[in-house]
Amino acid sequence: MQRQFKDYFIITLKGIAMGAADAVPGVSGGTIALISGIYEELISTIANVNLSLVTTLRKEGFKAFWTQINGNFLLALLTGIGVSFVVFMRIAKYLLEQHPILIWSFFFGLIIASIWFVGKQIKKWNIANIISLIIGVIAAYYISTLPSLGANDNPYFLFLAGAIAICAMILPGISGSFILVILGAYKTLSDALHDFDIKKIAIFMTGAVLGLLTFSRVLKWLFKNYYNTTLALLTGFIIGSLNKVWPWKKTISVLDDKTGAVEEFIKISDVGTLSIYQQQTNDFETYKTVLEESILPSSYSGDAQLWQAIALMIFGFSTIFILEKVGAKKQ
Repeated sequence: MQRQFKDYFIITLKGIAMGAADAVPGVSGGTIALISGIYEELISTIANVNLSLVTTLRKEGFKAFWTQINGNFLLALLTGIGVSFVVFMRIAKYLLEQHPILIWSFFFGLIIASIWFVGKQIKKWNIANIISLIIGVIAAYYISTLPSLGANDNPYFLFLAGAIAICAMILPGISGSFILVILGAYKTLSDALHDFDIKKIAIFMTGAVLGLLTFSRVLKWLFKNYYNTTLALLTGFIIGSLNKVWPWKKTISVLDDKTGAVEEFIKISDVGTLSIYQQQTNDFETYKTVLEESILPSSYSGDAQLWQAIALMIFGFSTIFILEKVGAKKQ
């Protein structure tokens, strides 16, 4: 596939969008890859990483090796993902703390449009595809309702968390960051990155690499043999994830980071939502959400910011059409 510099620049921009999505617990970079037209190439590229690459490098040289791994594509994409993830993680943290309704509204609109975009790629509907869609919806919705576990820095656990999270990260509709939150590994990994704990980072990355190489082969096989059914399942994942990104929430229970105890939120505050409590007390470190439920804007205990939220939903919805237009161009 012949590409010019501008094509790789566009791929880098798509990587930036993927990294921004993955930085938010609840949004999947895989969704962005799918709607921007690079998902199948990404899965195939990862799945093609094997020991034959070593033989190619030794016998045919670096140029043949680079071509075989689709190196220019990976470099452009990973550059965008890496830069965006590092930069946007700080921005996302601020927005989630100070303007949670607004950021979730944008992603809610984005995901609504993603359902339409991915669903329309299914060329044929039958019983198997409908069942796959329903399974995807139920699975993603169930995952979105799971309570978070306490922090765990056991090496074997970190290895397993890396393998599971990276699989989720390349699945549209299921957020790798959110899986880390559920498993109780998000804070451990964040602290390790902040403190440059090389050992913990290396263990996590080893699990992530092995999980990615294994799971990508499964996805490649599914796309090759069950294309429509696989797309139906992924569409279901995206639909089910809407519960997680719904902007208006009521906090049920929280984790006290100082004591490690899980408590009913109503015993701590009567404001109804942890984000409101945090803004009122300017304390964003003591408590973390363990369990919350989606509620109507009219039942939200603070300022529901309804019109701003609707405007951002429309903006998020419109963003998909821009990505679709870019993704439709020849890569």
